[in-house]
Amino acid sequence: MGELGRQSIVMRAIGSPFVADVLAAAERQLHHAPLTRAMLADWPGDPAAAAVASRFNAALHALARRDTPASLGALYRGAHDDVDGAVAAALAAHDGFIAAWMRDTPQTNEVGRAAAILAALMTVRQRFAMPVELLEIGSSVGLNLNLAHYAYDLGGVAAGDPSSPVRIAPEWRGAPAPDAPVEIAAACGVDLHPLDARDAATCERLMAYVFADQPARSARLAHALSIACVHRPAVTRGDAVSWLAERLAEPQPAGRVRVLFHSMVLQYVEPEHRRAGLATIAAAGARADATRPLARIGFEWNATRSEVELRLTCWPDGNTCVLATCHPYGNWIDWRA
Repeated sequence: MGELGRQSIVMRAIGSPFVADVLAAAERQLHHAPLTRAMLADWPGDPAAAAVASRFNAALHALARRDTPASLGALYRGAHDDVDGAVAAALAAHDGFIAAWMRDTPQTNEVGRAAAILAALMTVRQRFAMPVELLEIGSSVGLNLNLAHYAYDLGGVAAGDPSSPVRIAPEWRGAPAPDAPVEIAAACGVDLHPLDARDAATCERLMAYVFADQPARSARLAHALSIACVHRPAVTRGDAVSWLAERLAEPQPAGRVRVLFHSMVLQYVEPEHRRAGLATIAAAGARADATRPLARIGFEWNATRSEVELRLTCWPDGNTCVLATCHPYGNWIDWRA
């Protein structure tokens, strides 16, 4: 079984049966697209870590949103159920487009993950009763830097801006969510290729990465992009290691907790860069004290890619804990803290 077939099983397990059917059909019909088939066969490194199937699925979704070919658009609208026929037509007619799309790193910037990040920030607030200075690596458009502009229901705990059109209410499992107000004093991020919410092509690419059988996610993303046009996230173009070293070396006001966070980013970072970044964070943690604490929040796959873990490390003590396991796109949160 190839990577598309394997990820078809994963998609069905996480609640996207239409995407599962599309990926399964694509594996059967891949002979219609020699460029894409060769790219998948010769992918360097781990195709799962590179989210190859997600790239492929987004390319098809982008074509369907353009109604190209018409049979694919009709399939995605629910006008027929010939998945193999529509996918085969798309592969035959748009092999070059699909292969070119797959060369670029995925751009999901899923705002559903903001619920987990905010819950972790609430935990930080319980420990350090201070305003937060947010630093994000791999920000993309920076939608999660805008997390204070969204409304949340965290298992019955209301948070955020209750008037926001972006409403995030994951299925909450386990212990109750922490109930502590989070004050964002500053927020900035970095990305190798930052995107602009005001750019139509950017918005279209992000929309294509939302699974076609999850319309609520699409609507939520559209609202978040609209908010980002008004409250523009501060995202710098650059590499995470250099940017982190510069930001963490800047003077930190007393009475403010500096929080670094990242979500579904580490799998795209080369091992040597990851080690350098961790060393920079550890050095900053060694400088932290009770008046200028540091925290790191990670929403990432575990080492075996069996679970997505929400991890929190706080300095000056440097203790790390797993706060929760989560759905990859934040649909549910199993709170363990």
